Amino acid sequence: MRKLLLVLVAVFSLASSASADQPNILFIMSDDHTAQAVGAYATILKEIDPTPTIDTLAEEGIVFDNAFCTNGICTPSRACIITGQYNHVNGVFDLRGRVKPENQTLPIAMKAAGYQTAIIGKWHLKVEPNFDYYKVLPGQGKYFNTEFRIQGDKPWPKNTVMYEGSHSSDVITDSALDWFKNKRDPDKPFFVCHQYKAPHDYFESAPRYDSYLADIDIPEPATLWEVPDTFGSLATRGFQDELEPHIGTSIGRRNPRRSYARDLPQKFPKEFKWDYDDPNLSDRDIKRLSYQAYLKKYLRCVKGVDDNLKRLFDYLKAEGLYDNTVIIYTGDQGFWLGEKDYQDKRWAYDESQRMPFIVRYPKTIKPGIRSDAIIENVDYPAMMLDFAGADIPDSMQGKSFRSICETGQEPDGWKQAAYYRYWMHMAHHDNPGEMAIRTKTHKLIYFYGCNYKGQDQTPAAWELYDLDKDPNELVNVYDDPEYAAIRDKLKTQFAELRKTVGDDGNHHSECEKVVQEFWDYDAVDQAKAISISNDFKQRREAMLDRSKNKKKK
Repeated sequence: MRKLLLVLVAVFSLASSASADQPNILFIMSDDHTAQAVGAYATILKEIDPTPTIDTLAEEGIVFDNAFCTNGICTPSRACIITGQYNHVNGVFDLRGRVKPENQTLPIAMKAAGYQTAIIGKWHLKVEPNFDYYKVLPGQGKYFNTEFRIQGDKPWPKNTVMYEGSHSSDVITDSALDWFKNKRDPDKPFFVCHQYKAPHDYFESAPRYDSYLADIDIPEPATLWEVPDTFGSLATRGFQDELEPHIGTSIGRRNPRRSYARDLPQKFPKEFKWDYDDPNLSDRDIKRLSYQAYLKKYLRCVKGVDDNLKRLFDYLKAEGLYDNTVIIYTGDQGFWLGEKDYQDKRWAYDESQRMPFIVRYPKTIKPGIRSDAIIENVDYPAMMLDFAGADIPDSMQGKSFRSICETGQEPDGWKQAAYYRYWMHMAHHDNPGEMAIRTKTHKLIYFYGCNYKGQDQTPAAWELYDLDKDPNELVNVYDDPEYAAIRDKLKTQFAELRKTVGDDGNHHSECEKVVQEFWDYDAVDQAKAISISNDFKQRREAMLDRSKNKKKK
């Protein structure tokens, strides 16, 4: 009996020691918070800087300059993080996707490692979260009078609670603080996903931010006004630029179907009084009005997130938890802030592919480090599990970069390219189906231009950007003879990367036929692409005419 007691005491002591050595992990993700709107990254918005709290986190930890999503849309990005798999493997290709509880690998592995798990805020993966505790928004959720799905007597998703008069950023933070104060088990390390709805489009901030930036003219990116004709390709501009009004939604009047110039007065008629069709307002006038309104609404939401994080961090400091917690801050992908007259995300260009990614843990991470190592959102869960001392499941395709966090140095054999694929061809924001390979020095984008069934085609084309000489991706050098060797080498590397990540096309075979048809992009392919451009222009203009006639009736 005495021997058994000694064994139990020893086991308990080992378990307690392991628990004491395990850091808490706080994963914070805002929706659509792009690197351009984080002070630690920002360029033209540097002086405005709505993120002093996040900037302090960056100063005290490591900032990754080459963190990328593998699919620039909310649900697929979140699926990559919860599974550690690319979307063609986890099956979440678009906003309709879901990850079943038994496939939510990250929280399952954290629980197995002895962590108390919780998720609070935006979830967006449809089915019940496999966490010890959850309080999540239904779908995209609402900015005001925020409702949550919670655990209770009824089956998911019927247990709900709503906070009248609340703003989502405030009540998500309140809910996290309530968990820390009343539900956290102090005998276990915690793994908490704290996830804001803000600053997701359409941007609605708490009323206390109405005066923030009211008297400030937000700096404007040069490409808001003029995009050189060296940018893009047949896929994004069409033959002789015939698709410029129809590819990629706009800030101003360029895209007649959807733009902030048209949408903001319709969505917020009490705030914005301009008439999109007013002949007295030039295209330049209407673009400036809509850009300023768009950026101010967006940055007010960002400011609300940052202020709420200060509340959360102040609590962790007061409770002695701040320095024993791996704190991670990111967005679920990038976002366009008027560059190239684009809105939303989705494109493979850096404005939407790049994610802010900051890690603070003073016990092992030195302050003030920046890394240009390429990391992808599929790598995030492996890194967190590594910090937890947990086993990384074989099902995860991503790799841990904990050593990069702690040393700032890439280990031998670390990835030198990121893979990207956007599947939602011409949905919502008029972005064609595309895939890309992104290295530290170049980006090669392939617009294959069709839906899952190989239909509704837009013209296929390739784009190549020299990121050393052209970091803003404004000069497509795919057809430049000086880049022929680099282009061909990257195309071979791209094909191999597709095999490595498992994107063999079997999941949507009709789409893959189109991918393969235009891969070589010889003269015959280009001629067919021009024909598709002509055809798509006619179809899109006919659709717009029908829409106008319907409104008249």
